[in-house]
Amino acid sequence: MEYRRHEQPGCGGCFLLLLLLIFLLGGVKALGLLVFLVLFLLLSSIAAFWAFTFYVKRQISAYEKSQTETHNTFVSLLINILVKIAQVDGKVTRDEVKIIRHFFQYNLRYSQSQLYWVKELIKEALVSAASLDSLLQEFRQKFAYEPRLILLELIYQVLYSNDTVSEAELQLAQNIGNYLGISSYDQQTISAKYKAGYSTAAPAEEVLEDKHYTILGLAKGASFSDIKAAYRKLSMQYHPDKVAHLGDEFKKVAEEKMKEINNAYEFLKRKFAQ
Repeated sequence: MEYRRHEQPGCGGCFLLLLLLIFLLGGVKALGLLVFLVLFLLLSSIAAFWAFTFYVKRQISAYEKSQTETHNTFVSLLINILVKIAQVDGKVTRDEVKIIRHFFQYNLRYSQSQLYWVKELIKEALVSAASLDSLLQEFRQKFAYEPRLILLELIYQVLYSNDTVSEAELQLAQNIGNYLGISSYDQQTISAKYKAGYSTAAPAEEVLEDKHYTILGLAKGASFSDIKAAYRKLSMQYHPDKVAHLGDEFKKVAEEKMKEINNAYEFLKRKFAQ
């Protein structure tokens, strides 16, 4: 029979013994003072919590009012969709919630007031009964093709913020792209860029060239006429003016995407000029 150690006894009655000792040594006044201090600390903690909650709600309300309905709807649907993706394995871990928050904090450079709002939206999304299909249907009805591209781009950014990306998550991202009516070419352009960023091993120059072809959605060795055609198409789709109505942070996402597209085109143009 395996020997099992006995657990050390707790001290459930220690507080009662302390009160009795204070009563014996200091009388009723000392005991009353202690009770007063305990109640004061308890009420102070409750008041501080209420004040902070009130402050946060005021910050959230003020920020929401400062933004357009389109912006607020876009962010709300984005967060709900990200949470549904995290629930693909049946649960959402703290790390997955942290990744979503960090995405808004570091990728989109949200301020503290904006992050209060994001945290509230995540809490609501975690208990929402809305299905992923209904969220995507609403998104498709309310937003044109270019915002859908930005949504898919952001989904891949969040997925690849994690140390590992499961096949189930990648398949779900592809299904989302299909549901939103995003062409196979555009889906491949987005997904391939992030997959390429995950791979390592090849000479730096070769990796760089492959990356630029991938950004333009082309296979290595494509003709310069194909490169120009891809560049023109992507430049029209990701022009920042087409998503400016979503808010400054998403306009910046489009601007960063345009920088990638321009850099890829200029790099490959120089290669063909040699």
